[in-house]
Amino acid sequence: MPATRQALPSFATAMSDSRFAYSPSQFNEITDAALVHARKHGASACEVDVSEGYGLSVTVRKGAVETIEHNRDKGLGVSVYIGERPHAKRGHASTSDFSRAALEQTVEAALAIARHTAEDGCAGPADPELLARDVPDFDLFHPWALETEAAIEHARRCEAAAFSVSRKIRNSEGASLSTQQTQFLMANSLGFRGGFPSTRHSLSCSVIAEYRGLMQRDDWYSSARVPEQVAEPAALGRYAGARAMARLGARKIGTRQARVLYEAPVAGGLIGHLVSAVSGSSLYRKASFLVDSLGKQVLNPIVNIDELPHQPRAMGSTPFDDEGVATRDRSVVRNGVLQGYFLGSYSARKLGMRSTGNAGGAHNLEIRQRQPGTDLVGMLRLMGSGLFVTELLGQGLNLVTGDYSRGAAGYWVENGEIAYPVEEVTIAGNLRDIFQGIVAIGSDILVRGGRSTGSILVDNMTIAGH
Repeated sequence: MPATRQALPSFATAMSDSRFAYSPSQFNEITDAALVHARKHGASACEVDVSEGYGLSVTVRKGAVETIEHNRDKGLGVSVYIGERPHAKRGHASTSDFSRAALEQTVEAALAIARHTAEDGCAGPADPELLARDVPDFDLFHPWALETEAAIEHARRCEAAAFSVSRKIRNSEGASLSTQQTQFLMANSLGFRGGFPSTRHSLSCSVIAEYRGLMQRDDWYSSARVPEQVAEPAALGRYAGARAMARLGARKIGTRQARVLYEAPVAGGLIGHLVSAVSGSSLYRKASFLVDSLGKQVLNPIVNIDELPHQPRAMGSTPFDDEGVATRDRSVVRNGVLQGYFLGSYSARKLGMRSTGNAGGAHNLEIRQRQPGTDLVGMLRLMGSGLFVTELLGQGLNLVTGDYSRGAAGYWVENGEIAYPVEEVTIAGNLRDIFQGIVAIGSDILVRGGRSTGSILVDNMTIAGH
């Protein structure tokens, strides 16, 4: 039952510049052995995922090293199916031991689970015609040859720069640097085989400013596939320090209705709620306020959202999803109208649809307004008066009803200019109204994880204060 091997250009060539313990050929042998053993012991279909990773993380607080962590991880996951749809049973087991005995025990454990599981008419591997047929190289693997002392020095420079902003920066929650390298290989009994290495590097800093006994904290971080694209430590530290300073003297405000401008880092979270609401598990469980919303106006007509999983070096790029289904560029929202859900094979079958290549989540969402937006200064002027939100607290969202309530902090804006910092307020509304009330998306684009958006201005929300 070994699958026909697909070309793995990036997977194979990465080994010369890495500290991985396993070669591509070893990963192939592991997956082949699992597939053969599953077939031998009665599986009608099987999926195998093998991976390993290593990395370094350091944290410095007030100049002193607080943590140093070297990690090296590996794992093997096996999913087996007994019987064909609509009478398939599924079992899954995993191990961190790559020995032949452990591999065979893991396959047999998955089979034992499947035999004691109820039949599920939607269970089974991805539809064969949807599987990726090649694995293009999206340039996702860029190891950072950073020794421990150098990583510590990066974090120290970052934190020191934050403290240098003002004597009012009195304390720190630390500056952290992390560099991680991973590789994986997926294979199934339908002939799919694919995998690639990737890297993820990040730098963050969080400091506390104090004035007359009152304290405010703020932070900033930067992450990228390529080390050179991570923000320069001193620049990041100064920005984190300046943000903390700007929040000193924060006031409470009274309850009112007003416009709300989400800063780009928190605006991405607003779009994340949309993704959750139109994802398969929420839809087939009827646990979303956007059930049956395909083809309907769910956002203001100015809003366009595209999924772009094939962007070079991007955090959310991948040629296939967690089931091996090929990914593709697509329009998710066009002129405010929902064009597509986020579905894996199981949820797609539950809904009588086909997988969209989103088993495991969305890939590189780009949120833009139909006409090019303005920068942050222009967005503040467009708002006129209202709340500029730079931090959200709590998890006040009911996905079934769309009711939304989050603790917030930021700045009150008058006549298009920041008047003073604000704290201890709650912003509330219903996501249906919030999405329809988006009146502008800024050109102050920030990429965080797999989302790219500028600041987002919402026309009218309830702001609950003291």
